[in-house]
Amino acid sequence: MQFARINDIAIHYQLIGGPADKPVIVFSNSLGTDFRIWRDVIVRLAGDYGIIVYDKRGHGLSDVGQVPYSIEDHASDLAGLLELLSVRKAIICGLSVGGLIAQALYSTRPDLVQGLILCDTAHKIGTAESWNARIATVKSKGIESIVDGVMKLWFTPAFRRPENTAYRGYHNMLVRQPVEGYIATCEAIRDADYTDAAAKITVPTLCVVGEEDGSTPPDLVKSTAKLIPGARFEVIHDAGHIPCVEQPEALAVLIRAFIDSALHGETSP
Repeated sequence: MQFARINDIAIHYQLIGGPADKPVIVFSNSLGTDFRIWRDVIVRLAGDYGIIVYDKRGHGLSDVGQVPYSIEDHASDLAGLLELLSVRKAIICGLSVGGLIAQALYSTRPDLVQGLILCDTAHKIGTAESWNARIATVKSKGIESIVDGVMKLWFTPAFRRPENTAYRGYHNMLVRQPVEGYIATCEAIRDADYTDAAAKITVPTLCVVGEEDGSTPPDLVKSTAKLIPGARFEVIHDAGHIPCVEQPEALAVLIRAFIDSALHGETSP
């Protein structure tokens, strides 16, 4: 396991080397998960690209850090990790809150970003009322109290079959996240709005979403793509909010195609 001290907190990460002439892909995971959600995508890309995965503060094996914090604090952690690893001009692939972190990183440190893959995310996610309600529930009853509802947003009915052992595993992943870090990140999402910033993105951008995403539905992700000049929009069938788990092959294919075209300076409406 690899750890780095960034902004006075311990960040858990993994660096997988790749060809010097190919970009590094950074994967930033969703709320209530750790970087293991990317495994089945990574195994399809490793060796062809450099890869970085990490647990954002308040998740996985990383420190919770001083709360409250903002999406910009998460982006500062990622910037510090990239600087520590001497990575410049990376492809940032962010899922859900990871996509907000990717947008924040571009807003604050565009020198570190070669392209964006905004996966099941948006310029703004949810309302203050919805986030406050979730925060209040978790504070009073714990993460366990919201798991069933969250799972219905994350995964398709086919994946949520009782006999699917992996489904139980992701249930466990959510429940075992640090409550303080989960709440602080909910607050950060609640307060984040990159609507105006989206129009200023000039790097190649792919917006991708699971067809049955209940957290950031396709129409919301498509509206984000329309805000970003030249952004592409793709839908992954038979997937919910976390296509890297349900449809890793489809997501890996989209990532490869996007990077190949982005490196050649191609864009599409």
